[in-house]
Amino acid sequence: MSRIDEVRTQMMQAMKERQKDRKDALSALLTALKNKAIDKREDLTAEEEDAVVLKEIKSVKETLELTPEDRTDIIEECKFRISVFEEFAPKMMGEAEIQEVIKEVLKELEIDQPAASDKGKIMKVLMPKVKGKADGKLVNQVLAGMLA
Repeated sequence: MSRIDEVRTQMMQAMKERQKDRKDALSALLTALKNKAIDKREDLTAEEEDAVVLKEIKSVKETLELTPEDRTDIIEECKFRISVFEEFAPKMMGEAEIQEVIKEVLKELEIDQPAASDKGKIMKVLMPKVKGKADGKLVNQVLAGMLA
């Protein structure tokens, strides 16, 4: 079952249960997925669906960061939407998993003692391997910790 079908099924369930906020969040996610499919003019791959979900989560997080603290209604709505979207997001890698991938990349590049000057070379090979599976900021932090 594609992600679009999953979201649509969940949205219908929310409508039946009269969960307006959940239905609205799922509707926004469904719209984003459908628009991406329309732009591509064919069905989305699992990786593309994951990318759309992650993009929507990132968008809502940015809205949350820019919202003034006194607008609790918007803050609560954003937090709820993030929780709903995360149900459909791919499982992200943890620090230990990222370190393992970095070690593989270091072996692949034949770098025994990584230095700060090697960071660009390492990231160039590393990021395609963890794209959509790990947060870029976390990958950068883990790599920086290993270089120090």
